[in-house]
Amino acid sequence: MKDFIIPAFPPGDDRDMGTPARTGAPVSLTVDGFPITVPEGTSVMRACAEAGIQVPKLCATDSVEAFGSCRLCVVEIEGRRGTPASCTTPVAEGMVVHTQNEKLRRMRKGVMELYISDHPLDCLTCAANGDCELQDMAGAVGLRDVRYKAPENGGLANHFAQRDGAGPNASYIPKDESNPYFTYDPSKCIVCSRCVRACEEVQGTFALTIEGRGFGSRVSAGAAGDDFMASDCVSCGACVQACPTATLQEKSVIELGTPERSVVTTCAYCGVGCNFKAELNGDELVRMVPYKHGKANRGHSCVKGRFAYGYAHHKDRILKPMIRETIEEPWREVDWDEALAFAAAKMRGLQEKYGRKSVGVITSSRCTNEETYLVQKLARAVFMNNNTDTCARVCHSPTGYGLGKTYGTSAGTQDFDSVMQSDVIMIIGANPTDAHPVFASRMKKRVRQGAKVIVVDPRRIDMVRSTHIEASHHLPLRPGTNVAIVTAMAHVIVTEGLHDEDFIRERCDWDEFQHYAEFVSDPRHAPEAIEMLTGVPAADLRAAARLYATGGNGAIYYGLGVTEHSQGSTTVMGIANLAMLTGNVGREGVGVNPLRGQNNVQGSCDMGSFPHELPGYRHVKLPDVREIFEQAWGVEIDPEPGLRIPNMLDAAVDGTFKGLYCQGEDILQSDPDTHHVAAGLAAMECVIVHDLFLNETANYAHVFLPGSTFLEKDGTFTNAERRINPVRKVMAPKNGHEDWEVTQMLANAMGAGWHYTHPSQIMDEIAATTPSFAGVSFELLEEKGSVQWPCNEAAPEGTPMMHVDGFMSGKGHFMVTEYIVTDERTGPRFPLLLTTGRILSQYNVGAQTRRTENSAWHSEDILEIHPHDAEQRGVKEGDWVRLASRAGETTLRATLTERVAAGVVYTTFHHPETQANVVTTDFSDWATNCPEYKVTAVQVSPSNGPSEWQESYNRQAEQSRRILPAAE
Repeated sequence: MKDFIIPAFPPGDDRDMGTPARTGAPVSLTVDGFPITVPEGTSVMRACAEAGIQVPKLCATDSVEAFGSCRLCVVEIEGRRGTPASCTTPVAEGMVVHTQNEKLRRMRKGVMELYISDHPLDCLTCAANGDCELQDMAGAVGLRDVRYKAPENGGLANHFAQRDGAGPNASYIPKDESNPYFTYDPSKCIVCSRCVRACEEVQGTFALTIEGRGFGSRVSAGAAGDDFMASDCVSCGACVQACPTATLQEKSVIELGTPERSVVTTCAYCGVGCNFKAELNGDELVRMVPYKHGKANRGHSCVKGRFAYGYAHHKDRILKPMIRETIEEPWREVDWDEALAFAAAKMRGLQEKYGRKSVGVITSSRCTNEETYLVQKLARAVFMNNNTDTCARVCHSPTGYGLGKTYGTSAGTQDFDSVMQSDVIMIIGANPTDAHPVFASRMKKRVRQGAKVIVVDPRRIDMVRSTHIEASHHLPLRPGTNVAIVTAMAHVIVTEGLHDEDFIRERCDWDEFQHYAEFVSDPRHAPEAIEMLTGVPAADLRAAARLYATGGNGAIYYGLGVTEHSQGSTTVMGIANLAMLTGNVGREGVGVNPLRGQNNVQGSCDMGSFPHELPGYRHVKLPDVREIFEQAWGVEIDPEPGLRIPNMLDAAVDGTFKGLYCQGEDILQSDPDTHHVAAGLAAMECVIVHDLFLNETANYAHVFLPGSTFLEKDGTFTNAERRINPVRKVMAPKNGHEDWEVTQMLANAMGAGWHYTHPSQIMDEIAATTPSFAGVSFELLEEKGSVQWPCNEAAPEGTPMMHVDGFMSGKGHFMVTEYIVTDERTGPRFPLLLTTGRILSQYNVGAQTRRTENSAWHSEDILEIHPHDAEQRGVKEGDWVRLASRAGETTLRATLTERVAAGVVYTTFHHPETQANVVTTDFSDWATNCPEYKVTAVQVSPSNGPSEWQESYNRQAEQSRRILPAAE
């Protein structure tokens, strides 16, 4: 792919420099007469590239370490014998390098001749034609003829196989097309090992190897007979990106041709926030290639961001507005004007009849900052109430509360690069390899370099043990006992004198620390005292606490396994306490780092989606804060907090909440206690769903407004490290409008008078009203590529690391973390504990990934159950089982595994056929109402198939999704 970056990120040289960049003291040398200075440790090849001189190469690429196998990059160095490979030769002071002379040209041409002699010469019809490094290098070295004539039945490899008595065609290996996204053609492999090294160094999966010798060697995906689907390959695409030929090639390129232009944008899946080049032919997207200058992903990707974009073109996508009077009626397609007029009249009528607080909005963590800002503004400036909530509350609202109380800001402390300076990594309630795989690859790389890992999780996740990775400690706690574990770690640190007193005296409230130290020193918090409660051996817990406190730079990464509990906020405060106790705040390699689940969870919180907070986490009751927005918006803002989603549903059942505008969120599938959600939606008189597909919530909707994908809009996402990333329009919206335009049209249909013409104007308003975004603009993002908030006059280029010299709150605050047992208890009827999570190939409720080839890996939700529990219940591998709780029941298939402990079962929530949240309860975090997804008492028993409720639900869903044929 040639470089047609439109628009480019700030002066980011997109050339392949051959070997990775280095940092070190400057070294000066001369290349072909040109003086150049580069950091110590830089390869001669990269130094040449820095001087604008490209040395021919095949096995070298700047995403992996040098290998030196192809011998195409040879150079001459004055004073040295021979012709060393420039990729593996480091620069030296005063070195004089020659890259071009007759001897080098002859050697390179001979090497290339051998490669070409064993390569199919089908360049005109090859999918990599025009994008093939072998082809480019043949031209670069001036190869115009091949002296070695291959046997008629194909290739020197086949010739040598016959010579060795293996018979004709013995070495022929068919093309492997098992992977839904790319092919492997061994006949085109030049055995450069780039794919193998990318799998090891970039991804960290070690799925690929080189088998055989000489001309008979080839890339192998696992054991003999394995194809790519049967191997350990996770389809991240690193091997495909590294391949210099068509050996590993995207099927989309084979089908659609080599792309001719590209647009840099940001992935709309998880909270890592990877940058991609969306490569196109005209207006047709051909492939997504991770952008090497993306500051969150550094040129890497996962199977979702790299390949799972096909949902944008799926046949299920709704592209025309639809309305209906009741949910029993079929949908009727209408034009935008009629749909918006219908929706506006309904909502105004409800407010006139039931009061202005009878309607509300739900913002989306999948939409841009600008779109989310407008939705909460719709509630406050048009509906004139604070009834706004977001799906971010059901995942990470305890992060906002807990870190706000302890550190004074509602976000993580570090950037992703920081992990490469960590000595001890504690992962609690997170599964990075499945939920944040690109960051997990970097974390695994640091572990292979020697960092120690502590995993606190009920399941044996991949970070406990996988290829070249083994945790120093795995604390398999009983679900619901996070607070007890964290407080016990603090007990060990304080009672054994492992805390950093100097840091605490300088940076924290000393009186609060003394009170906290007295609390945690109580023997009831000792590891031995809580061993029966948590199921974690006291010796293991003590050893883990000591390692974190004394092992050097200690970083904590946590996820939904921390926040989605009745004491989620308490655990976040406990984690913050641990970091302060040990002085692990304010420098590289340390900190408290929440791993956000969706692409814009951080941004949706920043934009004021909660009913009690305006943008920037400022309480709506504060007159000076309200005044800022009242002047900007020209309206009076209600000082009373509005309703959260559970309160909206309760009020709907009670008859006082009647209308909802829900953008990009499927609360019927994602929120807990499905029966209660359905009852609340059914009681409303106007539900407006603004989405890509007729999702589960749309079963109860009266208006459907078609949405636009991330490929069809401009704006920004804010990732888990507070990085504000540009989202750039790759193609025109298929529905005719970007999502922010739809919200504006609805607001104007209700008399708002908004006049935005581009998302940049919305960001300007955000910057003018929100201190942490004061310096952010689209112009700055074009210049810098991305910035991390706070970005303002004090930090004009953003803030990669928080709390360097002091906490945002001035002093750090230690909070008492008393363990309180959840109201959800096991017992004779429900003796097992269910916890839920995600899997690599699927995303959230699956609305996007289920409509791609990713379903080849995970086509249904599966219940993980320990063999001991399965045997007691007569359950065998693959059996249908009934999963029942006090809230409801569903059925799904079981798999027997020791990844979960006896007494614990686990499933995902990606498929509406299962509706796993029908069994989760309405218990929630005491401070934020974040649902307690991770602790549900259940019983598992054999079943014959789908439950009566599932069959009834499917009938209702099918009935609700009828669409009248368009009028002639």
